[in-house]
Amino acid sequence: GALAERWRFAAFAVFSLFVGGVIYPIYANWTWGGGWLAMLGKNVGLGHGHVDFAGSSVVHMTGGVMAFVTAILLGPRRGKYNDDGTANAIPGHNIPMALVGTFILAFGWFGFNAGSTLAGSDLRIGVIATNTMLAGAAGGMTAMLYVWRKYGKPDPSMLANGTLAGLVAIT
Repeated sequence: GALAERWRFAAFAVFSLFVGGVIYPIYANWTWGGGWLAMLGKNVGLGHGHVDFAGSSVVHMTGGVMAFVTAILLGPRRGKYNDDGTANAIPGHNIPMALVGTFILAFGWFGFNAGSTLAGSDLRIGVIATNTMLAGAAGGMTAMLYVWRKYGKPDPSMLANGTLAGLVAIT
């Protein structure tokens, strides 16, 4: 997403193969299923070792770091900044579709986060689902109220961004 529509499809395909075939499998092996990072607690006495609940580091942190580094390497979108350094807004092209996508992602997040307990009988599942809902709602409302106060009217696209930010933060 950080590089969407800004690089050639061939580069995207090669990068995806490298990430899916090398980076994620190696880090996942180190972290999940008793990998050396997970065993740091037992083997070296460092607490519980590396704990990755719901893919917080293997999936989200790794993807975020790759997005951050590649976006820095590629630079800003064409037309994002004026010659004097001021930023231009690049509005979304289909707000209803963005809101539907946000709703679908938020719905799926419940299965992802709560399902990461790996047991439907685990009593933490209700707390995790509730925290997931509250984080998404708080992120969306905070973003909406901030934009409303700053610009005098609410912006649905910022509500969607805030909701996803809250969901990512709780994960």
